[in-house]
Amino acid sequence: MPMLRLAAFLLALAAAVGTADCAAQSSNTLRAFGAAAYGLSAQQLAVVINDNDPASVEVGLYYARARGVPAQNIVRLRLPAGERQLGVQQFAEFRAALAAQLGADIQALLLVWTTPYAVECNSITGALALGFDAALCGHSCEPSRRSPYFDSASLRPYADYAMRIAMLLPVESVAAAKALIDRGVAADRSMPRATAYLLTTSDSARNSRAVFFPKDGRLLRPPLAIRNLNAESLEDANDVMFYLTGRVTVDKLETLRFVPGALADHLTSTGGDLTGSSQMSSLRWLEAGATASYGSVSEPCNHWQKFPHPAALIKHYALGATAIEAYWKSVAWPTQGLFIGEPLAAPYRR
Repeated sequence: MPMLRLAAFLLALAAAVGTADCAAQSSNTLRAFGAAAYGLSAQQLAVVINDNDPASVEVGLYYARARGVPAQNIVRLRLPAGERQLGVQQFAEFRAALAAQLGADIQALLLVWTTPYAVECNSITGALALGFDAALCGHSCEPSRRSPYFDSASLRPYADYAMRIAMLLPVESVAAAKALIDRGVAADRSMPRATAYLLTTSDSARNSRAVFFPKDGRLLRPPLAIRNLNAESLEDANDVMFYLTGRVTVDKLETLRFVPGALADHLTSTGGDLTGSSQMSSLRWLEAGATASYGSVSEPCNHWQKFPHPAALIKHYALGATAIEAYWKSVAWPTQGLFIGEPLAAPYRR
């Protein structure tokens, strides 16, 4: 496994992101950031609590204390608790009520609940950031709206693109949600010696992004290795920072140790259908010890643009991005994708 300097490593990742959608943006990102310039903070994050959900209230206030979120950034609204999705009118009313309480300095949103997580075929995080896309629900396998934030050099998505990136922090278990928050806080500037595991499986339909896996390599600082495997699952690894694969269900998660700040997801149709049972829920990644994850709430087909681009994800996280920034910058068409976890974790922030 070759040892690489940071500049060479990031240029190699930029080359791996070099698709027609984002080749120019990759080089612009590196020029703009140099070593690192990320800085999304608690002062730029709104914590959104559902007062109809006691777990949302408890976890939301715990998060605000743990991260030092200003009191004026805590938004308390009422949504139906226990329902998978919002109707279009319900969502429009919710989005308007939320926007009325947000200042221009708010760049990102944390939704503290498990349900609702969808707006018809859209994810709630995608609909909040880009607006509800009704046309997509008639043909969910079609391309969806392109995110201008994808692999961009932007540090202020609302200021630059009038979009507030969003992440959902599930609260099925209050204890597990608090442990997730604690992992995110522990990750900050930790520079752990860890590995990005990129798995190509026998499930060819779900390997659509494997072509973008960066080559094996190792950095001294941050001390991150990239390892490609042809395998159905990863087993007995104790240094997992990234775990990206394509499977309906991922086995042997109980044998792994995810380091604080770890990002992990599986490319499949409905991983973001958190309470569904037809495929593995993205919640399983958080339960296994990851700090953030991603999945689609409706059938997206296997367009790579609808899932985290591995090179973009690793690049931005290695540059010091928070989990929410790195994940959002890695998805070109995020309308159906649900981002979950602790948004401010930043193990490689300098």
